[in-house]
Amino acid sequence: MIKAHYEAVKDIIRDKAVLCAVTKRRSLQEIREYYDAGERIFAENRAQDLKERAAALPSDIRWQFIGHLQRNKVKDIISFVDCIQSLDSLPLAAVIEKEAARANRTVDVLIEFHLAEEDTNKSGLAKEDAFPFVREILKYEHLNLKGMMAMGPHTDDEDRIREVFEEARQLFLSLRNEFGEDHFRVLSMGMSDDFRIAVECGSTMVRIGTYLFEE
Repeated sequence: MIKAHYEAVKDIIRDKAVLCAVTKRRSLQEIREYYDAGERIFAENRAQDLKERAAALPSDIRWQFIGHLQRNKVKDIISFVDCIQSLDSLPLAAVIEKEAARANRTVDVLIEFHLAEEDTNKSGLAKEDAFPFVREILKYEHLNLKGMMAMGPHTDDEDRIREVFEEARQLFLSLRNEFGEDHFRVLSMGMSDDFRIAVECGSTMVRIGTYLFEE
């Protein structure tokens, strides 16, 4: 049964942002209920889970990878993943390019930025490296750069959360102005605890799991 929070999410994001349903630790039946309700964008943060779920669920699901991706796991998901949202290094980009070329396909990617300095255990690129990093990514033939991803700080301070999301939006706009809208269409930010603020700050995709699957 679809949880009541689903309609609340859809009402909040409306035509402002796209919902990406995060399915980690959820059963195939739970995922299928949201698929049957019309959702097609789902996300996993472990390569093995994405591979197994993609094989067991309908092929028109647009799987997103949102976790830290180890280079030796790229080959496991390259045939199934629609977008890798956590690109944060050139060595990883090189492996994705190699495996995508081998699979004869092009993969959408988002660059993950680490803007919440207080969360020292999070991955992501520093914003100071943004412009040279994008120039390198655009050289790859099998990577289709579509935008960026950011996480809000792990805090209850809404002013601080908003500050980080505003910083992400300004970076996104700067990159879009420099490299064009084709490469910066997606600003993925906002999760279960902070997606309302993220949408207010210009997010075009929210990644929500707990709020959808648990009352």
